[in-house]
Amino acid sequence: MTEPEEYTDELPEDLDAAGYVGPYVFPDNNRRRIPGYLYLLTAAACIAVWAIAGDDAVLVNDGILIVGIVLALVGGYHLLAGFDLEVDERDALVEASRAVGFPVGHASAQMGWRGLRSRPTWRILLYSAEEPPEQRGFVLVDGVDGAIVDTLVEGNPEDWSDLDGKLTA
Repeated sequence: MTEPEEYTDELPEDLDAAGYVGPYVFPDNNRRRIPGYLYLLTAAACIAVWAIAGDDAVLVNDGILIVGIVLALVGGYHLLAGFDLEVDERDALVEASRAVGFPVGHASAQMGWRGLRSRPTWRILLYSAEEPPEQRGFVLVDGVDGAIVDTLVEGNPEDWSDLDGKLTA
């Protein structure tokens, strides 16, 4: 019999980023269009089956029509929300660096979505190049056209006085 301590939880090889070398490519938002087209195709089939079956059908009722309409609405939303991601994280970092107005040291990029149509937006957190950083900024960069959506720059409120210059205790 195998003991419980012999079991280990492990990521599949294709999901393990520890050994990954090279630039990471963020998945494009336009992948939402694929299920959108599938929903529309299924909706068309549901509505066609309902229309062909007629009122005396045993297995087809108005529920099939309602499902078809709901799937058509969901499919349409997927097509509307399937923006092409034209700005990658490197371009967004460049735009954010210009927007904050100070030399950037450490920075971090995260993809988020805004609005009802889920427009892709990069959330960039930047620290100034001093050790420890004196300023920090938060910039929202539109992932479709690279426009700056919003910018917040402030003095760094974090207290690092008990740390040496290498940010270690």
